[in-house]
Amino acid sequence: MWKTGLLLLFWGLLTSGELQQEETEPERRSLPPSGKLDFGYVPQGVYQTLAYYEPGVIGLLFHMVHAFLYVVQPNPFPEDLVIKVAKDKFGAIQSEYQKAIYYETGFVVCAVLGLLFMVLLPLVGLFFCLCRCCDNCGGEMHQRQRKNADCQRGLLTTLLFATSLVITAGVLCAYAANQNLSSQLKGMRRLVSSNLRDLQSFTNETPTQVDYLIAQYATAKNKVISDLDNVGPLLGGKIHEELGKEVCPAMDGALRMAGAMRETKDALENVSMSLEVLQEATGKLHFNLSLVRFSLNRTLNDPGCNDEDSDATTAQLCLSIRSSLAQLHVSANFTRLPDMNNQLESVNQLMKTDLSNIIQKGYSSFNDTPAMVSDQMRNVFEGARGMLDIIGTNISSFSKVFPVHSTMANFTNFISHTHSKIEDSYPEIDQIDFYRWICCIGLCCMVVLILAFNFLAILCGTIGYDKHASPTTRGCVSNTGGTLLMAGVGFSFLFSWILMGVVTATFLVGGNLEKLVCEPFHTKQLFKVLDTPHLVNPEWRNFIPGYMYNDSDLDLTVESLYSNCKENRGIYSAMRLDKVFNVTPFLNSSLYTKEVGKMFNDVKIDLRVIVLLESEGKQNLIGFSETGVDRINYAAYLEEVNKGVTQVDLLSYANELEAQTDLMPKGPLQTSLKGHANSLRQIHSQQVVPMEQAMKYVRARSMLNQSIRLLERTASDLPNKVADVLATIEAAQYLISQNATQVVNQETEKYKQTIVGYFRQYIEWVRTSLTMEVAACKPFSNIVDTVEIVACSFLVDSLNTFWFGLGCCALFLLPSIILSVKLAKFYRRMDTEDVYDDILAYDTMTRFPRASAPPRHIDW
Repeated sequence: MWKTGLLLLFWGLLTSGELQQEETEPERRSLPPSGKLDFGYVPQGVYQTLAYYEPGVIGLLFHMVHAFLYVVQPNPFPEDLVIKVAKDKFGAIQSEYQKAIYYETGFVVCAVLGLLFMVLLPLVGLFFCLCRCCDNCGGEMHQRQRKNADCQRGLLTTLLFATSLVITAGVLCAYAANQNLSSQLKGMRRLVSSNLRDLQSFTNETPTQVDYLIAQYATAKNKVISDLDNVGPLLGGKIHEELGKEVCPAMDGALRMAGAMRETKDALENVSMSLEVLQEATGKLHFNLSLVRFSLNRTLNDPGCNDEDSDATTAQLCLSIRSSLAQLHVSANFTRLPDMNNQLESVNQLMKTDLSNIIQKGYSSFNDTPAMVSDQMRNVFEGARGMLDIIGTNISSFSKVFPVHSTMANFTNFISHTHSKIEDSYPEIDQIDFYRWICCIGLCCMVVLILAFNFLAILCGTIGYDKHASPTTRGCVSNTGGTLLMAGVGFSFLFSWILMGVVTATFLVGGNLEKLVCEPFHTKQLFKVLDTPHLVNPEWRNFIPGYMYNDSDLDLTVESLYSNCKENRGIYSAMRLDKVFNVTPFLNSSLYTKEVGKMFNDVKIDLRVIVLLESEGKQNLIGFSETGVDRINYAAYLEEVNKGVTQVDLLSYANELEAQTDLMPKGPLQTSLKGHANSLRQIHSQQVVPMEQAMKYVRARSMLNQSIRLLERTASDLPNKVADVLATIEAAQYLISQNATQVVNQETEKYKQTIVGYFRQYIEWVRTSLTMEVAACKPFSNIVDTVEIVACSFLVDSLNTFWFGLGCCALFLLPSIILSVKLAKFYRRMDTEDVYDDILAYDTMTRFPRASAPPRHIDW
């Protein structure tokens, strides 16, 4: 019946997912990662059972017993022997008895000693009584007086007291074990109730967890719908990005060429305006310098410079001045530079066509790729929602195929019924435990009775001791102590064999349970025995799957099941239910891949409507390369711009001219030359200085320099540059119109795998949740641990501690008997004593005593 119930329980977990790895797993690793989905956390039940036992102070006694058992039985666990005996149904004991006896050597020796104790001690007691009845074995009421009698009496009293203390410790140990067992059995109810509540939580939470797994399909579904609704930005954006690697550089080149055309127009206009300003200024300067040079030349033709009667110095100075007239010329002559009106007119004609606007239209057409993809795929994805709804219905219908809730409800009823039966059995368990407790208390009371006689006897003997009293005159208190000692001896003979019988029986049972069950469980050797192939059934390799699934080759062992449940893993993976119940038809990612693949097979994206650059724009670019800006002599312009205003500094020239004039004799020649020097200074201040410093002329020269250099860079290899731009645009246009299919197919496949990846994430999440979280089987390992705690920690440890303490009492009753018999001679009043001639001096070494009746004293 339990097998059927357990199968029904496992059946209810089938909707959680599948654990089988698909054949496409190696291919899946090479796929691009899809967006990470957040499925939240599977609701978990709170298990209350803490399957851990800390014995407390009594644990010290448990450790002592374990150490004693290790001394008695140091041999390792006989795994091979147990397996062989189990396989042969205990028939191998006859052939393997030697190994069994060797393993049980310590127990056998202790059991034999216990049996000898049980048999011999009553016989010894019987003969001892008979012997004392014959006034032997200390039965004669006569005590020889010795010199060291007080020392013997004190030694015997001390030894008996120490022995009684040991016996007291033993009986306290037995009593503590007895009480611990009773109290722990009451605590067992808490563990049992906690385990049953955990099973209740298990059955209550499992349907909720299953429903949560099914409901989380909506997360994947909504993400797929969101991506399909945004197919333009996602798929079209990726296509746009890939194509843009070639299209954007080409369009950027055309746009830069349009900018270069505008810059060329501006530069040509700047050159024209700058030339006009500079030509006007240099023209005036050239005219004035020509007048001064002509006047100077005419002055130097004066007879004062050329006559034979003139001063030699004056003639030489005139000759020097005449030779320097060639320096009075304009250095930068902009009037001789050709104008650029033809090139400017050609560029202005081209600028009537807005090339930038044409290029922006190409950009806009290309940037509409996402919207174009979205429009072209709208009809393809119209049935996507219906497909997703069908898949969700297929998954949800699985919970109807297998009635999870009804199955869990039945299992809950089973747990409740079991709990009620356990509760009903508690009164009977309490009654049995009460009888056991009474029996154990009775055994302890036997020892306590003997201890009471011993301690009372020692107390009476000590209090009633009179060192002046003779053996025949001892007081009644001392005599009572001796009588109590002999009473304790009698009860020791009566009870000790009973105690040893109980100790021997419980020692054999509890010791072997500890060594063969509890200790191997802690070291997991017991699991290895249970997992031995063909142990239970010769045809079963593993008995759990062989018994439950009729498939003994399934890799499911007791140890693996216990370990997985101990780690709180899902029972689906712990019990390997995937080999029994196939849920692949309901949660099979290959089905989603196939359906999505069919949907994407109909995708056809046509990008041929995209035009990057119209023919008008191409003609405009070609016309720009034919404007003639590449044929301008830019070197001549730069040469003139870099020259100064005049060939010589007019101010320095005028000063030098005046200095030479001062060397001449005064006269009309000197005056005329000084007038020319002043004219040069006036030209320098009114024309040269403004041309060098006035913002109008400085700006004109700077603008001319920058514009010429810009035009030189732009015109450098201009036809080839334009040809390259047109070639890249043609290549990009060809890629879009003819070869975009490869890019489209590649990005569509990635997009499809992203969509499929959401379903795979859902399946992987279901698989992981099923393995680690859904129907966590911690309660089942807790049940095993609870059984181990109750059986080993509560029962076996307490039982072993009980016989350990009781056995200690039984063993130390032997020296207690001997010491009590000897000490009783020193406590009891004797019938006869040794009499000496000199009563006042008891010298037993020099006088020869004789027996006599007790004397009469007037005090008696």
